[in-house]
Amino acid sequence: MRRRVLSGAVLAVFLAAIILFDQTFPLALNIAVAIIAAAAVFELGKALGLEKKGVVFWPSLAAAAAVPFCGGRLLFLAYALYTLIICCAMLAYHEEVSFKDIFVQYSMVVLIPCALHSLVLLRELNRAHGMFYVLLAVFAAWAADMGAFFAGTFFGKHKLCPKISPKKTVEGAVGGLVANVAAALLCGLFFSRVYHLGQVEVQYLPLFLIGFFGAFVSMLGDLSFSLIKRSCHIKDFGQVIPGHGGILDRFDSVIFTAPFVYLLISFLPVAG
Repeated sequence: MRRRVLSGAVLAVFLAAIILFDQTFPLALNIAVAIIAAAAVFELGKALGLEKKGVVFWPSLAAAAAVPFCGGRLLFLAYALYTLIICCAMLAYHEEVSFKDIFVQYSMVVLIPCALHSLVLLRELNRAHGMFYVLLAVFAAWAADMGAFFAGTFFGKHKLCPKISPKKTVEGAVGGLVANVAAALLCGLFFSRVYHLGQVEVQYLPLFLIGFFGAFVSMLGDLSFSLIKRSCHIKDFGQVIPGHGGILDRFDSVIFTAPFVYLLISFLPVAG
């Protein structure tokens, strides 16, 4: 548990650094998202045993790293080129690599970078408060995860999805829900009353919705990638982060919460 808490603190510091440097170096967020997306795709490709198939593996990494810097037609062109390369690779290696493995790799290169790119889009929704929105999206995943971990550790008795993720419990899910709502509301309170000294008002209804529904979306992401791991017959996607596993193990729920928070705030802004 100590290693998990320490690793979580390091990730929080990393996120804080990106937020602090946003005004002086806005590309910091794009670069961070690109690194995370490429690392996640790398871990997945390695788990599938595709790292030796360079014509599949390296274009996947390049596409994942490029998406956070693309938009509009450029994004379409990037994926069109990537699709062309993957189709050629599938024909060239059809006797050595299964369609299932290539399809999993392809679908994750579509899902992971595009979903994480929502963090960049969140910032652009409101340049004055955009990084606060980014923080909400990440916290909507991590607060639920931490709440579920501690509640499940100390109070967990009833299994939630034993065949997919044996360690997850109903009590943990409830703890994650409570922690997520509390974290969202406290973030809004701190942002308004402490950071802006009461000069910026926040709307607590969308904050509550982010915390409440974000907990379910976070659990959905966690369980979905747990199912992928079971299909790949692996425990963790990597060991980069002590106590958490790989990059994808840490950001699997963020992949689901980021688009959700982006859509919600697009219709219900948190700060004016």
